[in-house]
Amino acid sequence: MKKKQCYLLMKQKLGNELIYIDYNKIEGFKIKPRNNVKYEGIEVNKLIIINPSFIDKVLKRKIKRKLDSYLQYIIMLIENNDDADADTLRIVLDDVMRYRQLIKNKYRIYLEEKYYSLLLKKIALLEQELKNKIIKLRLQYNYEDEITEKKTR
Repeated sequence: MKKKQCYLLMKQKLGNELIYIDYNKIEGFKIKPRNNVKYEGIEVNKLIIINPSFIDKVLKRKIKRKLDSYLQYIIMLIENNDDADADTLRIVLDDVMRYRQLIKNKYRIYLEEKYYSLLLKKIALLEQELKNKIIKLRLQYNYEDEITEKKTR
């Protein structure tokens, strides 16, 4: 069985003092790395970021990456009308709504209020665009169904 080791990386030097740190009580943003790179060195299972400016930078980059992926998907759906169906759009809409709740519950305490409100407006815009696309597809399918019913009679 591996021995559990915890490390604290700090800029300042503490000298020859012996310091005990309770890692369960440290307040900060917790990250679990997902990299699968084989490395014969220190293996990181959990990282706690304490510096507020660094937390802000990490979260903004993480949020921007996720919002860009949603935006690219929506742009692709708008450009290619044939590839979209209502079920897929509903799944993406649910995912965007889940992501909004994640930001409200987990990231709000770390983000500044101005950025947080702007972020919620962006997510609301994405949700509205997806809802409009779902409504448009439903109306289109209903119209096509009416045409086929009229032709068979």
